[in-house]
Amino acid sequence: MTKNPPLLDDLPEQEDERGFFADQPTRRPRLKPPAEPISLADEKPGVSAKTSDEAHYHGHRDRLRARYRDHGDTALADYELLELVLFRLIPRRDTKPIAKALIDRFGTLGGVLGAPIGLLTEVKGVGEAVALDLKLTATVAHRMLKSELKGKTVLSSWSSVIDYCHAAMAHETREQFRILFLDKRNALIADEVQQTGTVDHTPVYPREVVRRALELSATALILVHNHPSGDPTPSRADIDMTKTIVDTAKPLGVTVHDHIIIGRDGHASLKGLRLI
Repeated sequence: MTKNPPLLDDLPEQEDERGFFADQPTRRPRLKPPAEPISLADEKPGVSAKTSDEAHYHGHRDRLRARYRDHGDTALADYELLELVLFRLIPRRDTKPIAKALIDRFGTLGGVLGAPIGLLTEVKGVGEAVALDLKLTATVAHRMLKSELKGKTVLSSWSSVIDYCHAAMAHETREQFRILFLDKRNALIADEVQQTGTVDHTPVYPREVVRRALELSATALILVHNHPSGDPTPSRADIDMTKTIVDTAKPLGVTVHDHIIIGRDGHASLKGLRLI
């Protein structure tokens, strides 16, 4: 079937339309600025860098807990044990750098737990609440060691006595004079800090020591004090003071079994050194 030719009236209109589109200037597409670099985490839809970081340290926490569960504390370094404690205190941060900073600052795990709150809070990432909880952990450890002495013959648990005194005093920044009061079976009646002094001296009053022993009906004493310098070597003043207490207590039926000096890395026994 033959098509009808186009109407003449339509031609000018078609030519005008072609001219209109032909005369328009060509517009170049506007180029977008180059995209900023993205991390590997951003390449995955819906995953941010922050989410990736959180996944990393949560995975690390799970692995550390698993190692502790399966192998005990011997499988972990000191800073990793500290991490396990910090997990509870700082739930939404990577605690490994904080644990390492604490160990670097105070030397050992015991040094961290024995440090004063004011010094703990000087470490980046440790606020007052975290510092208080670390001291609470230290207190629980001290009470646990002390409970090992209760009701037992102290002289037959000498290593427990040393462990307890070391945990309680080795990292103190000032000298303390502590007395363990014993009954006639040499079981622990009381443990008291009688005096706290300066970095290198504590005033001790022998009459007050003996008076307190009589108040508690104690028949024997173990004297303990610390040297914040770290060196437990007894000084001449330590020896003389001990002999004065021995001489004051003996006529009243109170025996001084020993005077232990605690340092950060060890201890000295005046009895073991044959100084009393």
